[in-house]
Order: sequence, then C-alpha cells, then structure tokens
Amino acid sequence: MKKSLSNIKKKALKAKAHVLKPTVMIGQHGLTDAVLAEIDIALNAHELIKIGIRGADKNERIEQGKKIETQLNADVIDQIGGVTVLYRPLAAASR
Repeated sequence: MKKSLSNIKKKALKAKAHVLKPTVMIGQHGLTDAVLAEIDIALNAHELIKIGIRGADKNERIEQGKKIETQLNADVIDQIGGVTVLYRPLAAASR
C-alpha cells in the first residue's frame, strides 16, 4: 500500500504544478487503456503532471482520478474543473 502524502508536501506540489500545461488529454472516449499508458509514460518522465479531462461531469472526473490512482500507483494532488494534477515519485515506477 502506498504512503499518503502530507498536506505540506501536497501544497508544495500544487505550487510546483501551477505553471504546468496538461500533458495528456482524456477525450470523449474516456479513460481508455491507451490513455492510461500515456499517463504512465508521462509520470515516468516527469513525476508531476497535469491531465485535462473533457466531456465529463465532476463525479466522472473524480472517479477517473481514483482509477488512475489505483492502476498507476499515483496520487491525485488537485482537481480543479477539467484539470487534474497527478504525482508519482520516480522510484515508485520500478515497483
């Protein structure tokens, strides 16, 4: 089971993510295996990324965030509108 991030760490990551542009977009077909693979690649390369989610209501976006957290061992740092900030330490990818 992954260790949860402290509020101080989350706040620092939110500030760091503020200047980022979305790396991956989730479109009308939703969170497919191909999109999950792209998110995984982006997390392996950058550790902290933003993804854009289009065409989904708030509850769907929250569910998609939970699915990404579970399947990719990542943390949702922030969700505002159609933008979700994800974090996964580079060391976690090799587990």
